[in-house]
This record gives sequence, C-alpha cells and structure tokens, in this order.
Amino acid sequence: MAKMFSLIVIFLILKLSFLFCFLSYPRCYWRTKDTENYRGDTEVDCFFFIYTKHGNVKNDYYSGNLHKQVPPMTIHLISSVYFAIEEINRNIYILPNISLLVDIQCNSLVDYVIRVWFLQNVKLIPNYYCKNQRRYLIVLTGPLWITSYKLGPILYFSRTPEIYCGYFHHLLSDQEQFPHLYQMSPKDTSLPLAIMSLAVHFSWNWVGLIITDDDHGIQFLSELRTEMKRNAVCLAFVTIITNDVILHRKMIHKYYHQIIMSSAKVVVVYGNKESPLQFTFMLWKSKNIQRLWVSVSQFDMITMTGDFMLNSMHGTLIFSHQQSEMSGFKQFIQTVYPSNYSNDISFAKLWWTYFKCSLPPPNCKTLKNCPTKTLFKWIFVPPLGMSMSESCFSLYNAVYAVAHSIHEMLLQQVDTCSENDGKLLEFNPWKMFSFLKTIKFVNPVGDLVNMNQNRKLDTDYDIFYITDFLKQYGLKMKIGRFSGHFQNGEQLFVSDEMIEWATDSKQMLALKCNVPCRPGLRKYFQEGKAVCCFDCYPCPENEISNMTDMDQCVKCPEDEYANTYQTNCLKKIVTFLDYGDPLGMALAGLALCFSALTAVVLCVFLKHRDTPIVKANNETLSYVLLISLIFCFICSLFYIGYPSMVRCILQQTIFAIVFTVAASTILAKTITVVLAFKITVPGRRLRWLLLSGAPNYIIPICTLIQMILCGIWLGTSPPFVDADLHTVHGHIIIVCSKGSAIAFYCVLGYMGSLALASFTVAFLARNLPDTFNEAKLLTFSMLVFCSVWITFLPVYHSTKGTAMVAVEVFCILASSAGMLLCIFVPKCYIILLRPQINSFYEFRKMQAKAKNIS
Repeated sequence: MAKMFSLIVIFLILKLSFLFCFLSYPRCYWRTKDTENYRGDTEVDCFFFIYTKHGNVKNDYYSGNLHKQVPPMTIHLISSVYFAIEEINRNIYILPNISLLVDIQCNSLVDYVIRVWFLQNVKLIPNYYCKNQRRYLIVLTGPLWITSYKLGPILYFSRTPEIYCGYFHHLLSDQEQFPHLYQMSPKDTSLPLAIMSLAVHFSWNWVGLIITDDDHGIQFLSELRTEMKRNAVCLAFVTIITNDVILHRKMIHKYYHQIIMSSAKVVVVYGNKESPLQFTFMLWKSKNIQRLWVSVSQFDMITMTGDFMLNSMHGTLIFSHQQSEMSGFKQFIQTVYPSNYSNDISFAKLWWTYFKCSLPPPNCKTLKNCPTKTLFKWIFVPPLGMSMSESCFSLYNAVYAVAHSIHEMLLQQVDTCSENDGKLLEFNPWKMFSFLKTIKFVNPVGDLVNMNQNRKLDTDYDIFYITDFLKQYGLKMKIGRFSGHFQNGEQLFVSDEMIEWATDSKQMLALKCNVPCRPGLRKYFQEGKAVCCFDCYPCPENEISNMTDMDQCVKCPEDEYANTYQTNCLKKIVTFLDYGDPLGMALAGLALCFSALTAVVLCVFLKHRDTPIVKANNETLSYVLLISLIFCFICSLFYIGYPSMVRCILQQTIFAIVFTVAASTILAKTITVVLAFKITVPGRRLRWLLLSGAPNYIIPICTLIQMILCGIWLGTSPPFVDADLHTVHGHIIIVCSKGSAIAFYCVLGYMGSLALASFTVAFLARNLPDTFNEAKLLTFSMLVFCSVWITFLPVYHSTKGTAMVAVEVFCILASSAGMLLCIFVPKCYIILLRPQINSFYEFRKMQAKAKNIS
C-alpha cells in the first residue's frame, strides 16, 4: 500500500506540472440537431444493480435490460457502464476469476408513481436473499437527483448501498437522512472562483445571475458574491427562479423583463436542472435574447425545441468537470452496436454531443469565413473518437470504485465469501461500502480517483464554447481549463487561438457597467450604485492616473509635475533669471549702460568742477550721489544669475545701503539749497550750519540707521535661497527669499521715508529765486523715485517666478535712472551744450539782473 501511495503521489505531481502546458488538441464536437426525436436530449433516471459471479461471464449487454424506449443520453449512460464492466472483467489483476454483472432499470420514479397511483404491487428494487437467488451488491443511480431523493430510503430498507453518479446535490449529502448513499461527483466549491477567473480574463465586471430558489442556488450565490467582491465584479441582477409552479407562472414575465432591461450581456445560469428553470428557458426560446450564457455541463443538452440555452450570436460557455479521453469507447460502441437489441437504440442517434469532430479545414482561418460547402464536407469527415459525458464518466469511475473495493476485501480477507451452486458470489454490501468511501485508485486513463469526500482534491474544469453557425448545425469546442491546484493567477488557462477561430476575435464580449476611466481620470463612486458603476472625473492638479479604472490618483513628487493628459509625471524645469535669457540679458545690458552713463556724468562733473553749475549745489554731494547711483545700477546685477546664499545676502544689503546713501544725499542736497537761500537774508544766524557742512552729516547718519536695520534683519531671519515648486506649473523657480518680510518692508519703508522727506523739502524750495537752483530737479527726481516704488509693491505681489525678480530689477534701474536723468541731464546739457552761461561773468550778470528786477 505504501508503495502504491508513493506511485500515486509521483504520478499526481507529474500530471500537475504539465496540466496547463497545452490543451491536448483542439477538441471539438459537432452539434447536429435531430428533428425526428421529439424527446431531445432529456435524461431519465436509471438504476444499475451490480452483482458478481464466479468465472468469466459475458454481459448480455442491452438484451433483456431495456424494455422500453429511452433517449440517446440514457443509451450513452448504459454504454459507459457496460464499457467499464467489460474492461474490469478482462483485467485479471483486479478481480481474478470473478465477473461483474449489471441489471438495469430506467424510469424508476415514473414507474413507481404509476404503480402507486393504480394501487399495484410496488416491486421496485429486486433484491432477493432467498437461497439460490440473487442479491445485489450495490446500486448506481443517476443522473436525476430527485429519484435518489425519493426512492433512496427504499434502497436503505432493502439493505442496498447506493452510489449517486449524477450532479452533486446538497440534499443528498445529508448523512443522517442518506447514510447509505455516496455522491460520486465532487462539490462545485471551485466553480465560483473559476467563473470569476474567466470574468477577470475577459474583463467582465457587470454580469447577471439566474439561480433556482433552493439551497443549491443560494449557496452558489453566496460563494459567487464572495469571489466577486474579491475581484471587483458586480451583479447587475439576480433572478431567483421559484420552484412553486403556480408562483412561477405569475413571475415568468418579471423574470424575462429583468434580463431584457439589464445592460448586462453576460448571464450566469446555475441551479437545479429539474426545477422550472428548464421550462423557463424553453418559453424564452422564441424571444431571441442575445446574451452570452455561462453555465455548467448539466445544462448542456438538447430539448425538443433545440439547444437548452437560448440561441445567441454570442454563444454559450460551459464549465464541465475535467475528464480524460476514453480511446476505446467508440470502438466498444461500434462493437456492441445497440441497434441489434432495440429499434430505438441506434449508433447514428448517439448525438453530436458525444462525438468529436475532425481537425478544421486548413483554408478556414476562422469559423465565420468557412464556406458552407467546406463546412458540410468537414461535418462528414470521420470523427476522431467518442467522448463520455460528465455523468457517464462518473458512472465509469463508480464501477471501477466498486471493483477496487471488492479487490481490497479479497486481499485483506475482511469478509468471507461462499459459493452458491458454483455460480453466485456474495459479499457483505455494507462492509464493501465502507471500503469504497475511503479507497483511492488510478483509473485506466490515468486519472487519480479519491473516494474520500473530505480529502478530495480541488475540482478541475474544462471550459467549452458552444455556438450555432447553421440552422441545424452547431459546434462545441474546448477553449480552456481551470485547476484549483495552482496558485491564484495561474489557475486559469484559455486558448486565445481557439477563441479567435470560433469568434473571429481574441476578446469574448468585453463587458463593463460603463465606459472604463481612461488614464488621466479616476473613478468616482456614487452613493446607492454598485461599485462597478461609476463616473469618471479628471485627476486633481498635479496628480496622475497611468492605468485604466484607477480608484485614486497619485500625486506627483515635489520636483515633478503632471503632463497635460495627467498620465505621467515629468521633471520640472529649473528656472531663474539668467543672463542667457532675453529678459535677463536686457536688464543686465541696461544696468551696465546706465552705470557707464553715470560714470561719464561723473567724469564730466570732475572735468568741469570749477564751473558755477557744479559748485552751485555742493559738488561733493553731487559726486557722492553719482557714485552711489553707479552702485545702485551695479547692485541690480546681483539679482540676475543662479542664486546663492552669498548672492541673496549681498543683493538685499547692498541694495538697501546704496539706495539709502542716494536718498540721504538728495535729502542733504535739498537741505543745502534751503540753507543757502536762508543765509542770504540779513540777520540770519544759520550761516554756521552751511559753513560747517552740517547737511553732509545727514548721509552717514541715515546710512548708519539703515545699516542697523540690515544688521537686525541678517541677525534674525536673513535672506536665503528658496525653490518655488508651485507658483508656475512645470517649473521649479530658484529665487532669493526675503527671509523676514517685516525686516524687508522696514528697510524699504525707511528708504521710502527718506525719499518722501527729500521730496517734501525740495517741493517747498522749488520756487526759491536762486541761480542754478536744483530744487525743482530734486523734486521731480523724488517724484519719479516715489512713483516707481509705490507702483512696485502691487506689481511685485501680482507677478510670479522670474517675472517677480525682473520687476524688482526694473524698479531698481528705473528709480536710479530717474534720479540720474532728472538731476544731472539738465546740468550736463548746460555744461556741454550751453557753456556760455556756465561762467562766473554770466553768473554775476544774471545775479545783477535779478537784483534790478527786485
């Protein structure tokens, strides 16, 4: 046993490693509708009574087992049981010198109801225990669960265990009510995850759901919602089909409108096939509901009106429990040829669902572009083989499970066997049943079958796509598979080539509640709406979304900015008032030109320092003013170029000091003019002020006060280099921050007060009757100075970036140029162009005229 277990583990590992490498081949099945068979592909319940005999006993196959006509699906079920029994009886290693035999009874529930109704003797289960008579070992039932549910207790009373081979049903898993029953089919625990994996693969987030109103459907709904929440998929609607026939008739139109009025184009169908759900779809057949239906294999059938699933241009997706190919099944069917035993059983009528088609013609790149003539030739190409349905495969494995259980009983001699006339071999069914529920074996096609319900592996699914392309013909093809053995993200494999061949597109009906939010937009969820339904809003400023359907935008780093479409963050451009920029170049050129012009004026004054116009208003103050103006022009250059800490400190302190010197010099000149006029009046005692040079002390005193203010500024919060990241979009502006705004405006206000004082004094002395009186010139220059700096404040605060620095430089140049031009240009005009009036002779002559006039 240990060796056997090791081999099984090794086999399982090898199989899993190659599970998703490829689809075995493009497996497909022709769907040819049989219009003569009014019953369609409906299923009936069957009981397969298994018993044993000594020796090699040949089954009489269909003869004597079928006393009435049955649909093709049932023929297929019976064939799979006979096929398994024949393989087991030929295998001397499983049950040597022992043969399995089977008795079959179909339509048991219908017969039971008829007999009860007519008060006939109910003899449903032939289970004899008299001497020399047969006793059945176990019964296999399926595919209808209702038969096992209704007649199962009768089997229990007759002491016969049961293996149910239909689709798993929760009611039959109740061990208290059905202790004698074992369900062969696994639970659909992985089905919600499989469907959601497919939804994510095809970008579906808005799907509808139709279920039956029972535990089967409600549990599926609960599990599906859990997976939907995890994968951000929403239910557009949930239609719960009631089992009450009268209520169902009232609700049928509501069910229909619920589907039609929904925008969901993908609808999942799940539940009990024997419920009114089947009847509901039959009624909808003529409604032409265009949806992509997603369901399980039990709904993959034919009714008397055609396919059970509605005819749709989008087709149908079917999840079927994974099963391997039976290579000898077709040969077995051809050998036994059931038409020899019943007129209704015909090999030709074992319909399209079970026969595989040949490979597609090479000239048909897609199904849609295949000519009709080519398609018909393809239909009649001999098929590659025959495939078992899911119920058939469960029956096949169930027969092998019984055989292996008997094999274990024989090996361990758990029970004793006795011969009855040398023909019958009897085992204890209940002890055999206890072996069966825990046995593990590998079937002939290489699949591991684990009968332990608690340790069954995760369910694997094959995914089929069904489409109709002609009136009487359709195609069912395998497009992928799902395995719960793998990690999340690797469980689903879908063949894009098969989908493209069938639908002419690799994307199968991409469906969302609304248009996806493109990059640059974010989702905005509205209260009361599903999370899959949202509006799209642009990202806030300097935030981006670089993927579709982003819940939140991502803020760009401080040194980056969002592009126009708000899909990427770009590096911000570092900007400052540079000498290479046209604006910086123009301002620097103006500063140098005015500096040179001031220097030229200074040279002119030095050359003509002995003339009356130079000496008339204190030539020393004129020299000081000209030199300070040169520094005023030059200090503007500190504002141009890449800022540094030293540059920031120098530009503010030099600007403050040199402008203070200039303003205080003008104030001294103005006071000098006033004093010069006052001392000419007889009896005045102010002559000593003018002779002692008292006005000249105004310059150092005022400058010292400004230097103290600058010292306080530098000591508390000096200017520093700052990066402005937000003022101008897409730019990092390197500027000199003023540090303490209070200190800056104190310094600026102090200069303004000096200029205002100079303006006031000069304005009062503008009409003094003195030759070469410059009071008017000083008044006008201070008017220009004050106007420039009063205008500066609002303009400075309204500009951004390098323009703000350019405004400050322009104000420095404009105010300095105003003082230069207003004060010294008229004097230079007289010195250079009117030298005749700039002489002591003309000066005295003008004074004499003034006295005569007075």
